[in-house]
Amino acid sequence: MKLCILVGGAGYIGSKLCWQFLKKKYFDKIIITDIRDPINKIEDVEYLIQDIRDGLFIELPNNVNTRQSWVFNLAAVHREPGHEAHEYFDTNIKSAYSVNRFLEISGIQNLFFTSSIAPYGQKREVSDEYSQCYPQTPYGISKWQAEAIHQIWLNTQEGRRLVISRPSVIYGPGDPGNILRMIKSIKRGTFFIPGDPNIIKAHGYIYGFIDSVFFTMEKSDSFILYNYAENPCLSLGEIVKAVKIQFKKSPVNIRIPLPILISVARIISFFNPNSSIHPVRVKKAAFPTNIRPQYLIDNGFRFKYSFPESLKHWLKRAPQDFA
Repeated sequence: MKLCILVGGAGYIGSKLCWQFLKKKYFDKIIITDIRDPINKIEDVEYLIQDIRDGLFIELPNNVNTRQSWVFNLAAVHREPGHEAHEYFDTNIKSAYSVNRFLEISGIQNLFFTSSIAPYGQKREVSDEYSQCYPQTPYGISKWQAEAIHQIWLNTQEGRRLVISRPSVIYGPGDPGNILRMIKSIKRGTFFIPGDPNIIKAHGYIYGFIDSVFFTMEKSDSFILYNYAENPCLSLGEIVKAVKIQFKKSPVNIRIPLPILISVARIISFFNPNSSIHPVRVKKAAFPTNIRPQYLIDNGFRFKYSFPESLKHWLKRAPQDFA
């Protein structure tokens, strides 16, 4: 039996991956573990409610093919801001140790870990997989440490495989995140470019990211570390322009100095702490994330979803998202 275990799999990426695995009949059985129930359960998938910080407890069938089965560590505390510093470490590091222990006990030899571009830190120059990491936030530091923890498991015994993906911001059908909020603001005419419109903002369409998952899983390398961002990356101004063209909005871009936007965000967050407008998010939006997916480029991966193409694909699949 070819088994797939999606740890922290009730979220956006886990659910989309699960659907594609079922569509392609890639695994004989899929188990999703998470600290919460999914909003919509998928038929023929087994769900387990577990807190990964306490360990991963799954009784495997006797006929599991450990050489062909995979564990995906998708568990993470990632929203910034929104958590105390210790929460990032408690979940992101403990989950890595818990997954390692389970892999040792079960004998499953393949692990896929979704890390982040956060370990690169805030740099204006381009970062590829060979770039030095300078994590500056609890989230980035904890993700970088989790990568190292999983590499300990990899190096303990021959025959094991580890794929670490560092995705940029992932967006697509059904995701209510930053990209969709930006699109809706542009449609309403309430989006203002924070600072320099020429900064590069890496982005990854969910179906392109899933293509990269299959692409790397089917390689034979024992260790793969790769970035995921669409290639080429666009500047913030180009992204805004593409949205305006797709939704037939005026091409005029209004640029407001960053200090003014941060001051406005402070006022809004003071009176409405639950608002999505926060000084930290404004600063992040104004800082470049110039990520190059060099591994995928070098190995001939086909990038099918430029930002304009991803918008068309998204509109076709889920037009209700933009209502």
